[in-house]
Amino acid sequence: MRRLFPVTDPTADAHDREWGLDELADAYAYPAGDGRWLRANMVTSLDGAAQHGGRSQPLSSDTDMRIFGTLRQLADAVVVGAETVRQEGYRPARARDAFAARREAAGQGPAPAIAVVSASLELDFGLPLFTSPLVPTLVLTGAAAAPERVAAAEKAGVEVVVAGDGPGVEPARAVRALADRGLRRLLTEGGPRMLGQFIAAGVLDEMCLTVSPTLTAGDAQRIAGGPSVAVPERFALASLLEEAGFLFARYRRI
Repeated sequence: MRRLFPVTDPTADAHDREWGLDELADAYAYPAGDGRWLRANMVTSLDGAAQHGGRSQPLSSDTDMRIFGTLRQLADAVVVGAETVRQEGYRPARARDAFAARREAAGQGPAPAIAVVSASLELDFGLPLFTSPLVPTLVLTGAAAAPERVAAAEKAGVEVVVAGDGPGVEPARAVRALADRGLRRLLTEGGPRMLGQFIAAGVLDEMCLTVSPTLTAGDAQRIAGGPSVAVPERFALASLLEEAGFLFARYRRI
């Protein structure tokens, strides 16, 4: 891995070398302070596909997965859409010894919570994500969610958080509801439709984007879907890493 931007030590960064977890954690640290911060982590092919065969894994690499794991371990909570939970086979986040001291120093629990966004609550509450998480999984939904599905979640011991007046979740209310529970450093891993809603609502602070040196063609989704914003929002490049043709970029809201 080599750092392309910003270059703070040309000698150290001039050659490819393996980065340790501490270096990755420092490179992707959340901003200092107690404010809410929502970052997204997505991967895209050269021709704009967010998935291949319905999953993001074929576009990924070992280093991309190391960064994926690092971003999770830095977060208080991982916010994810219900469809992505189903397609990607989500499981509870694990505690990792390499991050234990860092999380303790930051006042965090042993692992991030998973917060599932679902309007319908059509979820299998018998999955390990809900039955055996190290940190209890939350479900975010709207006030108009079907009462029987809310009851099914609560019967399974899952906390249901209402973050919208209608059937769906309002992104700003979701971020605020999580922050009210002490979950301020947030990471979303999609899917594309939910990420598009967060972008349209103006609540996304940072985009961590892996550009995979692959071409897929086809009609796969982009990393963000849904209606377009009225005026494109500019983000500033914060850092850029490269390994084996993969680019790992961070963009922050200006």
